[in-house]
Amino acid sequence: MQPHILIFGAGKVGLTLAHLLHHSGDYTVTLADKSAVQLERASTLLPVHTLEVDAEDTEGMKTALEGVSCVLSAGPYFVNSKLAKAALEAGASYFDLTEDRETTAQIRALAGQARVGQVFMPQCGLAPGFIGILAADLAGRFDEVVDIKMRVGALPQYPSNMLLYNLTWSTDGIINEYINPCEAVVNGEVVELQALEGLESFSLDGVTYEAFNTSGGLGTLCETLEGKVKNLDYKSVRYPGHQYLTRFLIRDLKLSEQRDVLKALLERTVAITPQDVVLTFCTVTGYRNGQLTQLSDARKIYDQNVEGQHWSAIQLTTAASLCAILDLHFQGILPTQGFVRQEDVSLEHFLANRFGRVYDPQRVGALELRNPVLPMGVPSSVGVSAG
Repeated sequence: MQPHILIFGAGKVGLTLAHLLHHSGDYTVTLADKSAVQLERASTLLPVHTLEVDAEDTEGMKTALEGVSCVLSAGPYFVNSKLAKAALEAGASYFDLTEDRETTAQIRALAGQARVGQVFMPQCGLAPGFIGILAADLAGRFDEVVDIKMRVGALPQYPSNMLLYNLTWSTDGIINEYINPCEAVVNGEVVELQALEGLESFSLDGVTYEAFNTSGGLGTLCETLEGKVKNLDYKSVRYPGHQYLTRFLIRDLKLSEQRDVLKALLERTVAITPQDVVLTFCTVTGYRNGQLTQLSDARKIYDQNVEGQHWSAIQLTTAASLCAILDLHFQGILPTQGFVRQEDVSLEHFLANRFGRVYDPQRVGALELRNPVLPMGVPSSVGVSAG
């Protein structure tokens, strides 16, 4: 009998999750949302069961979760703790994509009540998510780790506005990243940094980028690596000039104090684009065999077609990461009870997975979703870039 998966949130990423899992042929999928309009749109694109339900509706969620193996939240961060609580009571495992630190702490507290075989695993997307799996793997190759730098960007291929940016995923999420405090390790101590600070410039494949502090991308790495690394930070990658204008909106115009106004402004004036590129860049410096050594990993993933539908790079990388985690969960490769961190995932297993292969720079062609058992042992890629 196929596992029954309930995906909450029929937006960009939720629809991608449903598409990937449905076409894998190995999961029974229900796509839930409080918006009948979103669900109607989804039903025209994908033949999965849809369910109109509000995360605030306790009785409705209880009914929705009958017979469900796992809950996948692709909704805004502020519904996640409610969904996790409903999953706990229903005996279902729970996964999400949140970057919100407070939400993750709430879910972690709920995970302490998990039944045998029931897991709670937030932060399963791109960042936090894959970038943490990658950083933990690189760090594990050193005898002593000194510095870890994690850089991630979801960028338009053809920027044409002053911000040099297009909306590619959750507006609530991007506002969170640009306003909330940022965790880091500085000189061996866990500290909080201010978002939009720490501006730096770098080049990759002949293109110049900027990067700056944003919240949530480190997941639980600060806690995991405290006392084991001297410096650890995460920054979002953008085209040069974006940070200057964004800081004007958020700081000078004080829109950080009016998030609803900022959200409405961005969604009304900044277009979405399906033509994007996701960039991940991680560098670890430390000692191996007594020598100070640096290892770097750079990847670029572009928008592409999967099973007859075109998906943006951010949709595909975010959804594929969670789908890979779900596969590994059912294969028994991950911890089987309670709170699970991203750094508990083997990069080797992740990249060998049929969904995780979207991150593999050696992979060419379309994803082959109907292949649940893939050979393990795919080597991780160090110092290479996928175009």
